[in-house]
Amino acid sequence: MPRNKPLVLLSAGHACVDVYQGAVAAMVPFFVAERAYTYAAASGLVLAASLLSSVAQPFFGALTDRRPLPWLLPVSTVLGGLGVALSGVSGSYPLTLLCVALSGLGTAAYHPESARVARVASQGSHRSMGWFSLGGTLGFAAAPLLVAGVVATGGLRLSPLLVLPALVGSVLTLPVLRALRTLGRAPSVSGGKLAGEGRNDWVSFVRLSLAVVCRSVAFVGMSTFVAFHVREQTGGGTAAGTAALFVLYLGGAVGTVVGSGLAHRWDRVTVVSTSYLLTAWAVAGVVFVPGPAVYGFVALTSIGLYVPFSLQVTLAQDYLPTRVGTASGITLGLMVSVGGLASPVIGGIADATSLRTALTPLIVMPALSWLLVRALPEPAVPGPLRGERAEEVRSAERSGL
Repeated sequence: MPRNKPLVLLSAGHACVDVYQGAVAAMVPFFVAERAYTYAAASGLVLAASLLSSVAQPFFGALTDRRPLPWLLPVSTVLGGLGVALSGVSGSYPLTLLCVALSGLGTAAYHPESARVARVASQGSHRSMGWFSLGGTLGFAAAPLLVAGVVATGGLRLSPLLVLPALVGSVLTLPVLRALRTLGRAPSVSGGKLAGEGRNDWVSFVRLSLAVVCRSVAFVGMSTFVAFHVREQTGGGTAAGTAALFVLYLGGAVGTVVGSGLAHRWDRVTVVSTSYLLTAWAVAGVVFVPGPAVYGFVALTSIGLYVPFSLQVTLAQDYLPTRVGTASGITLGLMVSVGGLASPVIGGIADATSLRTALTPLIVMPALSWLLVRALPEPAVPGPLRGERAEEVRSAERSGL
C-alpha cells in the first residue's frame, strides 16, 4: 500500500466513481424484472452510459493537456452518482436513458484529470499507478453488492440512496485539491503533465488503443450479460447472477495488483500480451463450461482482462509523453466505455438466439488484443529525475503529491 496520502485518497475517490460504471450493468437485471425490458432494451442503458463517456472522455483529456481542471474531481464524482441514483425513479425509458447518460458524462470528466494528478502523485511508478487503478476496480467490484443491497431490498424506487458513495468520494478529493493549490507555478504540474518531454509515438498508441477497444468489448459484454448467463449455466436465481458479477469485478482487483507487480519483473508489453492470450481461453470456459465451475472461469477472465489495466494507462502516457491527458482520456475512455457500443448487438443476438451464441464472439476479442499488442515497442521507463524536472517533483513531494 502506498504511503503517499494524496494517492491513497485518489484511489479511494476512484473507487467511489467507478462504482457507478459497474452499477449500470448491475441494475440491468432489476430493470428487466421490474420493467420487463428485453435484453436489447436493457443493454441500451449500458450503451447510453458508455457512448457519452467514450465520446466525452478524450475531449476532457485534451482539455486537461491545455490547463489543469482539478475542480472536475468533486463535481464529476457527484454527477456520476446522481445519474445512477435518479435512473430508478422514473419508469420512463427515455428518462432512464438520460439519467445513465448523465452518469457516463460524470465518469468521463473524472478520469483524465484524476489520471493526470495520479501520475504526478506516483512520479510515473507502475506500482503506484496500479494502486490508483485498483481503487477503480474495487469500485466496480462493490457495485453489484451495493445495488443488490439497495434495490433488492426495496426495488428501483430506492435508487436515490445510491448517491451516497458519490458524496463520500467528492469529500475525499478536497484534501487533494488543497495539496494541488500549494504546488504554485511548477510548469510540469500546472501544465497538465509531469515533465512532458520526448517524442510522441502515435502509431504504437493507436495500436494499443485498438487492443483496448477489443478488451473493452469483452469486458463490457461480460459485465452486462454474465449474470443472466451464469443463472442459465447453474440453474440458480438472481443471487447466482449477482455472485457471478461480483466475482467478475473482484477478480479485476486481483488482476490490477498482479499486473503492476509483474511489470517490475518483465516489461509491460510482455505482461499485457501474455495476459490477453490466456484470457481468450478463460472466456471460452465462461461460455461453454456448465455448472458451478463457470465461476472459476469468470474469475480467470476478470484477472486476465485486468492485468493490463494500469499498464495500458502508463504505456499510453509514455507513448504520448507530451499529451498525457489525451492519452489517459482516450485509454481510460476506451477501456471502460466503448465496449458498451457492442452491448445492444449482443443483446439483440441473445434475444434472437441464445445467450451462449451471443457471448461466443467475445472469445475472439482478447485474442485480437494479443495480436495488436505483442509486437509493440516497450517505451523507455523514466529514469532518475534531473535538473528542473527533479525540482518540480521535489516541489510536488513537499506539497504532499
